[in-house]
Amino acid sequence: MSALTEYLENKLIHHVFRNQAFTTPGTSIYVGLIAFYEAGVLETSKTTPAGGKELTGGAYARVQHTDWRDAHAVGTSGVIDNNTAITFPTATADWGMVSGVFIADAASGGNILMHGALTTPRDVKDGDVFKFNANDLDITFA
Repeated sequence: MSALTEYLENKLIHHVFRNQAFTTPGTSIYVGLIAFYEAGVLETSKTTPAGGKELTGGAYARVQHTDWRDAHAVGTSGVIDNNTAITFPTATADWGMVSGVFIADAASGGNILMHGALTTPRDVKDGDVFKFNANDLDITFA
């Protein structure tokens, strides 16, 4: 992931510096896919992935994922990744070019928390299964 959304940035700033409560999503972490991801484009709202458009149709759905691990030494690296695979539903129509990914706090709608470009965009066709293998989705705070 390359960027926190303005929504999450504001929540964290207010939590740390103004002692305002921030309820974490807990196990309600969903991974979604973005078509036409463009880094550096400002997000238009807290529910729209920055620099792109969330996929729709063809059985696409965000995937809830709860198995995350520190990518290096526990609690010291600033990096976390998926400990197990994240597998999306089988496409029942062409999804098109998938070039970005995001993390949200709801299965639909909700708040987008962070987003980033895929290292290698992929054209998802009818019958394909899009998947992040274990340890392939890295989230870094730098």
